[in-house]
Amino acid sequence: MTPAEGIFWSRIRNCRMKYKFRRQYSIGKYVADFYCPEIKLVVEIDGGQHFEDETIKYDLERTKYFNDLGIIVVRYTNADVKRNLISVMDDLLRQCEKIKNLSNP
Repeated sequence: MTPAEGIFWSRIRNCRMKYKFRRQYSIGKYVADFYCPEIKLVVEIDGGQHFEDETIKYDLERTKYFNDLGIIVVRYTNADVKRNLISVMDDLLRQCEKIKNLSNP
């Protein structure tokens, strides 16, 4: 786990934000940084390498794979987690609530 992932995990583990996430969760041939099975949400914490052409292509394929399984993917950068953790957590909670509401109209 990267330092940013550790910070993020410390805020979401043990259902601290109403939704249970699993860390380093295998989904098919990929491993998600964090996954909430209840609402089928993957959270990825991206470092600088995710902005390189090769990794961008890989991430797009991976996101498509997850989407094809009905899983939504949200991404935050290491910098966002380290500098704006409260904003990241607020956004994540909004995303979770939105997904929950869409799946249970």
